[in-house]
Amino acid sequence: MPPQTGEISVAQARRIALAAQGFGSARPVRVDQGHLHRVVGRLGLHQIDSVNVLARAHYLPAFSRLGAYDRTLLDRAAWGQRKERRLFEYWAHEASLLPLDTHPLLRWRMARADRGEAGYAGMRVFAGERREEAMKALERIRQEGPLAASDFESSRAGWWEWSDSKRMLEWLFYAGHITTATRQRSFERVYDLMERVIQPAVLALPTLPEAEAHRSLIERSARALGIATVGELRDYFRIGPEDAKAAIAALVEEEVLIPVAVPGWPPAFLHHEARRPRRVDAQALLAPFDPLVWERTRTERLFGFRYRIEIYVPAAKRQHGYYVLPFLFGDRLVARVDLKSDRKASRLLVHAVHLEPKAPPETRDALRVELASLAHWLGLSEVSTGPV
Repeated sequence: MPPQTGEISVAQARRIALAAQGFGSARPVRVDQGHLHRVVGRLGLHQIDSVNVLARAHYLPAFSRLGAYDRTLLDRAAWGQRKERRLFEYWAHEASLLPLDTHPLLRWRMARADRGEAGYAGMRVFAGERREEAMKALERIRQEGPLAASDFESSRAGWWEWSDSKRMLEWLFYAGHITTATRQRSFERVYDLMERVIQPAVLALPTLPEAEAHRSLIERSARALGIATVGELRDYFRIGPEDAKAAIAALVEEEVLIPVAVPGWPPAFLHHEARRPRRVDAQALLAPFDPLVWERTRTERLFGFRYRIEIYVPAAKRQHGYYVLPFLFGDRLVARVDLKSDRKASRLLVHAVHLEPKAPPETRDALRVELASLAHWLGLSEVSTGPV
């Protein structure tokens, strides 16, 4: 691998990362489907999470970058009629919504799952000794149409535990036999055959050799991150260490990635088309699963901001709150806010606000503006808060 070709300061790296993630540009007056598609295309994916204390996680990254938008635009792109779909669900960086042109880049993962070489142990059994059972479930979906795990279960497992039926369907999903047709009101997946959900033109795209697919995914990671370490590049789409190492080496050789040094960082790589702005003026609340902050060590390196999600921490031991969003102002993370949507009372509850030690004096006013915008977007009539 060629030696590092230059040094980039942490402040420069932070601005490069923000620009790559779509921050710093003026928000559109009216958001249309094109704006949304460009955001998802720039980021490469929207992570899905079941927690709905504020809003479903996959809606928030677009709001952070575009401001208020009609969430049905995303619903139609992800779960609408086949002809209008622009996204599909699959395991990428956790469960994710991905642009359709990513499908050929992930077929190697589907093939590994089909062979029982990927996925949780409880799922892999359906690639082997229980495959016949899974194929019968697949045939039932083929004959009856879209079905959810609850349509297969005689008894439900606990909240934190998948039933046998769920594991079987998730193996079929991971192996590319089925995908998500829609989501029920409870956000439960409803599965259907891949060919009945995704357009034929997408399925007809050539399947890439594994090494080529890995290079394409790492390149997309680098484009979305702007500047990143090896670990960050492979974490974005969860590529294995050896596969990522080979892909990065090839991309450096092709001069798509430029090795650079950032003080205090492991060896890093700059995407060759990354913007290097001298200034970034952003203002956004960030979901815990936003790609700007989901890799916590990167967040600490870029912003000097130690961030942990405390959903699973006992209440008495939480430092900042249950569902805490960092607040981006300028090019720094200057506060963290514990939020909840009280939909029944139509209020955005601000349980706590914690300012960072060097937060500028304008932080409080800027945060009030962003909270009001968030409440309006969520259809909540009031922001209920203590001193901010």
